[in-house]
Amino acid sequence: MAQSNTLVTDAGTTRRDFLKASTGVASAAALGALNIGAYAGGSDIIRVGMIGCGGRNSGAASQALTADKGARLVAMCDIFMDRVKAVRELLKQGRGDQVVADDDHCFAGFDSYKHVIEASDVVVIANAAKFHPFHALSAIQAGKHVFVEKPHGIDPAGMKTMQKAADLAKTKGLCLVSGLHSRYHTGYAETVRRIHDGAIGDVISIEENFLRAPYVIIDRKPGLSEVQWQCSTQYHFRWLSGDDVVQSLVHNLDRASWVMHNQVPVKCHGLGGRSSMIEPKYGDVFDHHSVIYEFANGVRIYAFCRTTTGCYDEYSSAIFGSKGKADIMGCRITGEKPWRWTGKCDPYQREHDVLFAAIRGGKPVNNGEYMIPSTMTGIMGQISCYTGKEVTMEQIKQSDFSYDPKPEDCHDGMEPPVKLDAGGSYPTLVPGQTKLI
Repeated sequence: MAQSNTLVTDAGTTRRDFLKASTGVASAAALGALNIGAYAGGSDIIRVGMIGCGGRNSGAASQALTADKGARLVAMCDIFMDRVKAVRELLKQGRGDQVVADDDHCFAGFDSYKHVIEASDVVVIANAAKFHPFHALSAIQAGKHVFVEKPHGIDPAGMKTMQKAADLAKTKGLCLVSGLHSRYHTGYAETVRRIHDGAIGDVISIEENFLRAPYVIIDRKPGLSEVQWQCSTQYHFRWLSGDDVVQSLVHNLDRASWVMHNQVPVKCHGLGGRSSMIEPKYGDVFDHHSVIYEFANGVRIYAFCRTTTGCYDEYSSAIFGSKGKADIMGCRITGEKPWRWTGKCDPYQREHDVLFAAIRGGKPVNNGEYMIPSTMTGIMGQISCYTGKEVTMEQIKQSDFSYDPKPEDCHDGMEPPVKLDAGGSYPTLVPGQTKLI
C-alpha cells in the first residue's frame, strides 16, 4: 500500500482552520460607500459575501481578502448567528479594515443566503454540501462570481443543478471556481504533466486513500432543536454532507481523473458500512468505504476512505505505471525517470488569487469541466456503497435522485429527515436492501 503523505504547501494551515493573526478593526460605516465598478486597475472595491461561517469558509474568506487588496467582506450568513459574529471578529483580527460587514449584514437561517447574494459581487460558498449547487446557481443567476467548496453536490439531482450553474456562468461571463484545490497546486500539476509525458509509462492502476479519525466531532449544545443539532455537525448526516466518499475522497478521485486526462470511470462497485462509530454524535453516515472504479480502457482506481478512531491513517494518491510510480501528493516519481519537486505552493490561496485576477482582468475562469465529473464520480461510488450494487456513470447521469428534502424546501423550524431510533442511534442505510437509483 502507498505510504502516507502530507500536502506539500508553504501554508501552515488550511481554510478548515480559523485564522489567528494580527489585530485590526474594520469600519462598519464603510459598507454604504462601497463601489461596484468595473474592478479596473486593481483599485475598485470588490464586495465579498460568505455563505457559511464554519472553519472552512472562514479560511476561504480570509484567502479571498488576501488575494485582492480591494476586496471587502460585506455580508455573512450561517444557520447560527453566534457563529457569524464570532467569525466576523476573528476575521477582523487578521484582515483588519477589509472586514466591513456590520450587524445589519450578518444573517442567520436557511433563507439568509439570499441577503448575502444581494449584497455581494463575489460569493464564497462553504456550508453544508447539500446546498452548494442551489446556492451557486442562485448567485450566478443574480450575476455574481462564485467560489464554491467541494463537494459540488451530493446526489444526481444536485449535479444537474451545478451543471446549470456552470453553463450559465459561461453565458454570463462570470467566474465559477472550485474548491478542489489539487488543480491549483503547482507541484501536483507538474507531477501530472510528467505522467502525461510518459515518465511512468502506461498507467496500470491507481490507489487512493483518505483514512483518518472522524472529522469535526462536537457535543450537542443544550437548547438546540434536532435540525439545528444536525446542521451544527453536518459532516455526519447523509442528507447534508453526502457522506465521506463524496465529502472527502472526492479530492482523490479528482486527482485520478486528472491523471486519466479528465476521463471519468464508467462503473464501480463499493463496500461500506458503520462498524464502531455508532454514538449519536457520529450521525447516520458510514465509517468506512472501499470503492473499485473502472475506466473505459480497463484501468482501475482502488479507493478507500475511513473515519474511525484508533486505526491506521493515510492520505495519498499513488499512480502505478509500467515504468515507475508517481506519488502525486509527495510530488515525486520513482522508477526509470526519478524526479522530485522541491518548490512550495499554497493551493488554497492560489484558488482565490486566480479568481480575483480573473475578475480584475475580465477573463472569467470556469472549473465546471472537472468539478462536476469528479463530484459525480464520488456520488457514483457512494451510491454503490449504500446499495451494495454495481453502479454505472450512465445511471448517475440519467438519474434525478436526491436526498430529501430538496435544498429549496429546507426552512427554519423544519423536522430533519432522520431521527434517533429506539436504540439511541441514527439509523444507517443497509447495503443489499437500500434502493436509491
